[in-house]
Amino acid sequence: MQTVKVSPKYQVVIPLAVRESLRVKPGQRMQVVEYEGRIELIPERDIRQMRGFLKGIDTRFNREADRV
Repeated sequence: MQTVKVSPKYQVVIPLAVRESLRVKPGQRMQVVEYEGRIELIPERDIRQMRGFLKGIDTRFNREADRV
């Protein structure tokens, strides 16, 4: 785990190893979420990068009779 410091302007620097691992680019947008007392940064991805990320998911389910 790496530690970062919050600047007087409430900015933080994402460590190089994390940026490289997640392929974060300058100017990329991030979603900021507060979850169970912590801050999570979620990189937004281009829709083209999302293609195939659900490959192999089981899409079968039982429909209600009045919904067919």
